[in-house]
Amino acid sequence: MGKSKRERVLGETEARAVARNLRVSPQKLNLVAQLIRGKKVDVALADLEFSRKRIAQDVRKCVMSAVANAENNHGLDVNDLVVTQAHVGKNLVMRRFHARGRGRMSPIEKPFAQLTVVVKEVAQEAKEDASAGKSKRGERAKAEETA
Repeated sequence: MGKSKRERVLGETEARAVARNLRVSPQKLNLVAQLIRGKKVDVALADLEFSRKRIAQDVRKCVMSAVANAENNHGLDVNDLVVTQAHVGKNLVMRRFHARGRGRMSPIEKPFAQLTVVVKEVAQEAKEDASAGKSKRGERAKAEETA
């Protein structure tokens, strides 16, 4: 007799991946995470591929892992995935000391961070409805200009 199955935290159309012990400060990692929040997965991967930040390659790996989890574990369509969440957390901090003059020392902190990426499958109909709503607004604005 084993343990009972753990309830799923995410929705049926969501998948996630966690990258732990990334050797960068959470503040710097959050700059890269802001770059991909709310974007389609293919656009986010392209942005990370050409980013000049060192940690962008690790973030890219995490996004690709979330996409693989969505495809293989949950059977979601890769072309409809959007990065809904990319949140950064603190991890351990290594503390080192630097020798200074007159027998003193000063502390050096080497922080680690962790990144959680959640991707969600957005239905094609929702996208079409949103684009149709935008076009109706555009037509209404053009009608008002001509009147």
